[in-house]
Amino acid sequence: MTTEDTSTKAHFPSEAPEAPQKLTFTSDKGASRSTWIAGVLVILIVGWMGSGFVIPFAEEPQVIRRQEPQPVAVAVKTSSAETVAQFYQAEGQALPDRDTALRAEISGDIAEVMVAKGQDVDAGQIIARFDPANNTADANRAAQELSRAQREFDNAEQLLERGVATADRVSQARAALAAAQAEVTEVEQDADALTITAPFAGRIEALDLDEGEFVSAGTDVGRLVDITPLTVAIQVPQQSLTLLGVGQPATVRFITGEERAGTVTFVGTSAASETRTFLAEIEVANDDGAIPAGISAEVIIPTGEAVAHFLTPSIVSLNTEGTLGIKTVNDDDVVVFFPIEVVKAQIDGIWVTGLPDRVDIITVGQGFVNEGETVAPSAGELNR
Repeated sequence: MTTEDTSTKAHFPSEAPEAPQKLTFTSDKGASRSTWIAGVLVILIVGWMGSGFVIPFAEEPQVIRRQEPQPVAVAVKTSSAETVAQFYQAEGQALPDRDTALRAEISGDIAEVMVAKGQDVDAGQIIARFDPANNTADANRAAQELSRAQREFDNAEQLLERGVATADRVSQARAALAAAQAEVTEVEQDADALTITAPFAGRIEALDLDEGEFVSAGTDVGRLVDITPLTVAIQVPQQSLTLLGVGQPATVRFITGEERAGTVTFVGTSAASETRTFLAEIEVANDDGAIPAGISAEVIIPTGEAVAHFLTPSIVSLNTEGTLGIKTVNDDDVVVFFPIEVVKAQIDGIWVTGLPDRVDIITVGQGFVNEGETVAPSAGELNR
């Protein structure tokens, strides 16, 4: 019984876990069709995008219409040339007509001083006297020596005629006589030098003399100045030298406010090595002595006339080459540049040459246009 039970159990399946089953997919015809459609679309899109580099699309050319620039608006004013007087103007200094030092010609004691500093004196007027005592003694000694030398010479000649003296003795006596005569002449000249006199009429600007003072020969004892007339000295640059000449009239304005007429009396022909300028002198009457020497002065000398235009400096410009000039407008409204030269300057403007007698000058906008450019001009002002 036990055996049967055992064999019977062997025929029943065991309770062990079941083996895993394999997954199987079944094909869906709708999904497969969608995949193929998507792939075809991707291929078509990539091909279309790439076709732009392989087969360019033909584009219609675009026509660009360029707009012509409008002419620049400028203001112009018609200017007519006028005749203007030209002047040479320079700064100078008033100098005395003559200025000299007073010197003692001999040595000695001052016996008397006849004038004072600041006094006006005439030519030849005595300024001071020396004590004549020494000169008187020298004159007496010289006279005696001359008398003795004359006697010696006369005796030598008489002895030579009688054959007693020789010609050498006569020559020696003649030399001694000449020396004595020279001494007398020197003493006489010293007598004339006992007085110090004014060499010309003028004013004593300095005087360093006192009575009883000993003065050596050659010592400066004073200064004499003549300011009637005055001489105004100016320095002329080499480029302006040809404008001036002796005899030209001039107007001189002194720093004191005085204004007087003058005449050019000297124009130098040798330039100063340091400044390359030439000295010119203008003589101004000063009979009353009211204008002192040494003050500053402005000299204005007419040099001729010129036909020029009066302009304000603000409309002057430079071309591409750096030439100073004026921009104008011709009859065709085209900008024309004229080089100019300034012939006279004033506080309110300048006179220039180089322009036609009548011309339309650009007064506003000249900085925005160039020569040869067409502009739109309108009436303006010259700011004169």
